[in-house]
Amino acid sequence: MKIVHALGIEGARAATSGAVVVIDVLRAFTVSAFALAGGARECLLVPTVDEARGLAAAIPGAVISAEENTLPIPGIEISNSPTAITQADLRDRTLVQRTSAGTPVINAVAEELDTFAGSLAVARATAQACLLRRPGTITLIASGDFPEDHACARYMQAVIEGHEVDVQRLLAPLYDSERYAKFAKGDWPGFPRTDLDLSLAPDRFDFAMPAHREAGHVRLTAQR
Repeated sequence: MKIVHALGIEGARAATSGAVVVIDVLRAFTVSAFALAGGARECLLVPTVDEARGLAAAIPGAVISAEENTLPIPGIEISNSPTAITQADLRDRTLVQRTSAGTPVINAVAEELDTFAGSLAVARATAQACLLRRPGTITLIASGDFPEDHACARYMQAVIEGHEVDVQRLLAPLYDSERYAKFAKGDWPGFPRTDLDLSLAPDRFDFAMPAHREAGHVRLTAQR
């Protein structure tokens, strides 16, 4: 089995076979994981805010989680925050998501590939779901060139290969970065400090999130 590491939309478009995991730790696919764990029946991923609003308007009871450049969007209550998701009632509801990295990247993966949304919250379960498919190639795509996405990819590779690894050591470049310091202050709009705590703890949930292409969006569900 070959493991390939890739980055962003170009990496998604370059994947042509096997299984693909698109990783967004801060925060899109952590939000998805908490939503599905909280009882949401599905997460629908769209590339733009207008598409998010239009899709949500067509689904009774749908909730939108969206941001642009890590900032809240006027009129949308949840700004890609797992903390906000834990406080919302999503039981048997649809969450429509739009983010700057994860949702456009996963929408760029070829429809015929076995695709998963990945984050640290579901990393081990996702790696195991890939192994069950026995693909010749597993492509691990960091949705952004961020240390947490690369750390999650390396952790998943270790799980796939049967190695033990210290996740906190893999996250050291993040903890030492200006990016982490900025968000850790707790005053970034729509990004409470607790989002870091929720996003950076591995294997909170025992399900993977397979992605299925539908009309104009990607649908995530929980697969145990």
